[in-house]
Amino acid sequence: MSYAVKELFYTLQGEGAQAGRAAVFLRFAGCNLWSGLERDRERGPGGCSRWCDTQFVGTNGPGGGRFVSAEVLADAVAGAWPQDRSTAQPMVVCTGGEPLLQLDRPLVDALHAQGFLVAVETNGTRPVPPEVDWICVSPKSGSELVQRTGNELKLVFPQSGFEPERFEGLGFAHLILQPMDGPDRIRNTQAALEYCLEHPRWRLGIQMHKVLGIP
Repeated sequence: MSYAVKELFYTLQGEGAQAGRAAVFLRFAGCNLWSGLERDRERGPGGCSRWCDTQFVGTNGPGGGRFVSAEVLADAVAGAWPQDRSTAQPMVVCTGGEPLLQLDRPLVDALHAQGFLVAVETNGTRPVPPEVDWICVSPKSGSELVQRTGNELKLVFPQSGFEPERFEGLGFAHLILQPMDGPDRIRNTQAALEYCLEHPRWRLGIQMHKVLGIP
């Protein structure tokens, strides 16, 4: 199988339970909830099409391209990590778009063979391969949540019909409320802050990479 990658780069994880950790980001092209094109903002089956700000169309980003095999892509991921691996296990964050349209066991195995902890950030509409080490699910309104267990559930807030209490009984170690970005960011942040204070099982999640201006 070949893999279409929008971009591949080394940075710090900017959000969620692993925020601040160095990682290689492997952003796959494509999504199953909308096309990523501005003309389709009102057409996506997932409500995220109205507010998503991630660029996942094509393979023309830094480090992006078409990779002919799992081993070739895993080599590219390993090449993005600093040469000195003596102080910490390297981590790769597989994201998108929707990474599970492409992430499969051969690629997970190839990344493991390079010594990486494999994390995935998914909308939860497809099951995660059991070999993945860290599962972050970010549910999107208008979609069916298939992956109902994992390490963290990161809910963009607010989403009509996807209120936080809907997810509290699922099998996640961390529940994170992330204010929706955009023109109402300040109001959404205040609402999320107040919700976390009233429901202390939830943590407030801030997109640190946007504050710091890093990818």
